[in-house]
Amino acid sequence: MTNNDIFRRIRYTFDLKDNTIVDIFALAEVSVSQPQVTVWLKKDDDDAFVAMKNKELAAFLNGFISFKRGKREGPPPAPEAQLNNNMVFQKLRIALNMKAEDVLAVFERVGLPLSNHELSAFFRKPSHKNYRECKDQMLRNFLLGIQRQLRPNPNGSDSDV
Repeated sequence: MTNNDIFRRIRYTFDLKDNTIVDIFALAEVSVSQPQVTVWLKKDDDDAFVAMKNKELAAFLNGFISFKRGKREGPPPAPEAQLNNNMVFQKLRIALNMKAEDVLAVFERVGLPLSNHELSAFFRKPSHKNYRECKDQMLRNFLLGIQRQLRPNPNGSDSDV
C-alpha cells in the first residue's frame, strides 16, 4: 500500500474533513495547507496527484494519536523518515487505544481470524526472532475492519475508497 492509500483510507474511515486533517498535522507540530492535503488525496492517475512522503504520513499518524487520545506533555515525537506497515499498524492501534482483543475482533470482522501470538509478532522489534512483517494485505484488512466497524454500509457491501 502506498502512503497515499493509507492516508485516503484513514480519512474516509474517520470521516475527516480537510481542515481537520490540517489540525491533526498541527498537533504533531507540522504545518500543512489544505491544498497540500487535497493533492495527497487525489487518485494516483490524476495529473495533480502528489505522493506523500514517509515523514509526512508519520507526522499525520503522530498527530492522529494526539487527536484521538489527547496531547501528551512535552514535545511531540519526531516523525520517522522510514516507515513500514508494522509502524503504521502500531500507530493506528495506539491512536485507537486498542487492546489485543480489540484488534483480533477487527480481523474477525473481515473474516481473517488471527491468534494472539500471530498478532503480537507484528508489534515486536525487527531483531526479535518472532518478529513478523506486516504485509500490505494484512494492513488493508485491518483498515477495512475498522471501516466496517465505524462506517457500516447498510447495503452490506464495502465501498472502494
